[in-house]
Amino acid sequence: MDTQHHTALTRALAEVPGPLPTSGVIHITLPHTDRFTVVGNHLAQHPDLSCTAVGLAVRIQSLPRGTEISIKALTARCQEGERRISAALRELEAHGYLQRFRDRLPGQRVITRTVFCNQPAALLCPRSQSSQTPVAAPGPQAAPGPSQTHVPDPDPAPVPVPPVPPVPPVPPVPPVPPVPPVPPGTSAPETPVPLPVAPPPPPAPPFVPLVPPPTAPKPPRPPLPQPGALTPELDRAATALLSDLRRHAPQFTLSEGDIRHLAPAVATWLERDAHPDTIRRTLTDDLPQPLRHPVKLLKHRLTALLPPPLPGACELVAPARPRFVVSPFQTCDDCDRAFRSADPGCCRDCRETRAHRGEDVRAAA
Repeated sequence: MDTQHHTALTRALAEVPGPLPTSGVIHITLPHTDRFTVVGNHLAQHPDLSCTAVGLAVRIQSLPRGTEISIKALTARCQEGERRISAALRELEAHGYLQRFRDRLPGQRVITRTVFCNQPAALLCPRSQSSQTPVAAPGPQAAPGPSQTHVPDPDPAPVPVPPVPPVPPVPPVPPVPPVPPVPPGTSAPETPVPLPVAPPPPPAPPFVPLVPPPTAPKPPRPPLPQPGALTPELDRAATALLSDLRRHAPQFTLSEGDIRHLAPAVATWLERDAHPDTIRRTLTDDLPQPLRHPVKLLKHRLTALLPPPLPGACELVAPARPRFVVSPFQTCDDCDRAFRSADPGCCRDCRETRAHRGEDVRAAA
């Protein structure tokens, strides 16, 4: 007797006309008389929007005009956190449902205006179509009060859209006929020169959002590091280190398959002269709470925090300065004066004196 049965829903299901489907959802459509919002299927069944973004768009559309819809205000109204609400607002902004811009008031005050459009595709229609179907001012749709009774049609007739006439092609520019030579003494007749037709402007580039939506494909993860030579000693040490992690952090109780998969990465750390205690602290310190995927965390830390190889002894030595060769001192054979030279003999002055004397002897001869 403590189990509640929804007899009202059962009675309403019995009154649904026609045969019921054997599988799938069954709709019980009751007309609203007050406090309702019309939502198009283009939003409710949008293929590129997440369910959080669709639900947030319906919530914003149902709020009256002037309601604050900042991230803090929506977080206080909804059960989602700030990150999910911020990502949903970026999705709506990327698909044209939401727009935020700064506006300067007359008193030099700058405010941020938020505009929500319930049907952004209608703003892109030509002017001839938009003039036939009135478009409401951008902004959230106010919920009607209790005195406003409005029963929407269950199956509204589709509005026929006139076809857009095709753009006629641009005719080619006719060639300019050559001007015949003018004889001297006569005036040249004025020949109208056709002006070239400007080509049509190129189409506008497609809108590319700066922030990718959460459903965008993520870049592939980098592979695990591999050692240069996986020796049996490195493999044994890496396996022992991974098996011993559960003594320091019970969350890292790994299976044998995970240990064999992560052992080459740990062997790379050991090959680069990383101490086992340093590797253990790097893998187990500052863990997120709660830790849901310990193997993925180990893969990320083993790949992203991999230290570089230690430099060799020759690379740590400071480069030697270039040495200059200094010539030794020599004693001149003529004047006994000291001078620097690699070979013994005379100084420069004595060599010049000997050269002058040789010239004078040759001149006298």
